[in-house]
Amino acid sequence: MDLAYIPSPSTGVVHLGPLPLRGYAFCIIIGVFVAVWYGNKRWIARGGKAGTVADIAVWAVPFGLVGGRLYHVITDYQLYFGEGRNWVDALKIWEGGLGIWGAIALGAVGAWIGCRRRGIPLPAYADAIAPAIAFAQAIGRWGNWFNQELYGRPTDLPWALEISEGVNREAGLYHPTFLYESLWCVGTALLVIWADRRFRLGHGRAFALYVAAYCAGRAWIEYMRVDEAHHVLGLRLNVWTAMLVFVLAVVYIVVSARLRPGREETVEPAAVRQGADGEKDEDGQKDEDGEKGGGGTGDTPDDAAGADPDSSSDSGGTPGSGTPSPGREAEGDPADSGSANRN
Repeated sequence: MDLAYIPSPSTGVVHLGPLPLRGYAFCIIIGVFVAVWYGNKRWIARGGKAGTVADIAVWAVPFGLVGGRLYHVITDYQLYFGEGRNWVDALKIWEGGLGIWGAIALGAVGAWIGCRRRGIPLPAYADAIAPAIAFAQAIGRWGNWFNQELYGRPTDLPWALEISEGVNREAGLYHPTFLYESLWCVGTALLVIWADRRFRLGHGRAFALYVAAYCAGRAWIEYMRVDEAHHVLGLRLNVWTAMLVFVLAVVYIVVSARLRPGREETVEPAAVRQGADGEKDEDGQKDEDGEKGGGGTGDTPDDAAGADPDSSSDSGGTPGSGTPSPGREAEGDPADSGSANRN
């Protein structure tokens, strides 16, 4: 008798009148909002402007969704094409099926377009949003729980996932690989945050660290899954993809650290110009006040600061008076000669 397990939802859809609220889509949307919110905080801390992350996300998110769906449909084409299949199902993204590899790849293209429109270096933007993406993935993985998909091999562990009878699945208790990946993504985000603070990662290395760390976990989690997938040399295709991308990410970190050490000083030129304009306006106000003070009685602090500091010593008198000091002239005070030398 199983005393403990994780139950699966009886349905992945809740209807509010004619409006269906799907758990999978809800998790994706919440993940996107969290990514934009936290990415914005990191971008501002790096010296960028508020709202820039959201503006670029307008390009990156749609591209990422399309890329993720394309990768899934291409690598699992047998689910949508062939005898007894309906190709229209390939468009039903709400039923699940987003490949993170395609989402990141095409999402990066969208981010690149958004960055170019604002004159922002893509690597700096990627570094800022790297842990935010990992948090978004952690949330989005719970969409698989609603759809009862992407589980692992049968197990009797206390945290086993209960799966009910359905299309292409058998009732039983399985490894909750969606939960494993969700927790791994949280750990990946925390790792990137720590490493970025400790080593001041720049030029895309924080993003590469996120990619490498995620791939390391995805490889063993993918190996546990039992859902239908293509195999190459006995391993699932996504395992090979994770290993290849991991190697590329590590190589990028090493090469980038040698070629471009340190971190970008400027991540958003518009923010720097905005700050410079603000300082100029502030200085201009001070100059205007100074001019107004100069037209007064001459006894204001501005007048004192604007007076020639050597005028009194040149005349040999006391400060603020035109009367020479005979004692100092007779003694040939060195302070007077020093003032003359400075002029």
